[in-house]
Amino acid sequence: MRLSRILLFATCLAAGAWAQTGQKLYQFHCAFCHGKGDDGFAANLVTPNLVHAPTDTSLLNIIRNGIPGTDMPPALGMTDAEMSEVAGYVRSLGRSAPTSVPGDTAKGKVLYSTKVGCSGCHMVEGKGGRSGPDLTQIGAMRSPSNLRTSIVAPDAAMVGGWTMVHATMKDGRKISGIRLNEDNFSLSLRDGKAQLQTIDKSATSAIQRDINKSSMPNYSKVFSAEELDNVIAYLFSLRGGL
Repeated sequence: MRLSRILLFATCLAAGAWAQTGQKLYQFHCAFCHGKGDDGFAANLVTPNLVHAPTDTSLLNIIRNGIPGTDMPPALGMTDAEMSEVAGYVRSLGRSAPTSVPGDTAKGKVLYSTKVGCSGCHMVEGKGGRSGPDLTQIGAMRSPSNLRTSIVAPDAAMVGGWTMVHATMKDGRKISGIRLNEDNFSLSLRDGKAQLQTIDKSATSAIQRDINKSSMPNYSKVFSAEELDNVIAYLFSLRGGL
């Protein structure tokens, strides 16, 4: 009896150390793109069913080799043991992930389209605006909690690639938009009308970058609690065939 307790205690200690190592490796190698798992600009990992990695073997292969034709690169500088630890940590993120959420999907779709005009900025299956992220697969990319934060506290849920920039030209004109590309001499923006604007930096008097401020409005006082649940249910249902 005493021996079994000692073995159980040793196993728990080993598992705890393994989880901590996997988390640290994840933070160093993966968090830049995936964030905490559900708040980065790459795929949501806080889900029980990873689209490209339904098995432990396929997950390990993706970590090792990346996904050709996508932004997912192969692992660099990790041993096989370390990759296994990262895979284990990623799997742990999805063990308590919700598979359903409260709210009415149909009512949420109506609210999305009518109450605040989300489709004016966001695209779903090729329909809508382009001044915000495409939401066609947002349910597979974000957890319900992250979707909620994006709606009621958007500055806390910012992802890379959507920095708003305001350029003041020497002739007094002001041009604002989402930064698409930038070098030492020029700046490319997509303005509120989804038009491409290429700016010669030498013609500007000031350039302001809203690095910590989202262009997404704060809707915390717009939706009731029930309406917010409905909108989140609709967004979580968007998986683009995945």
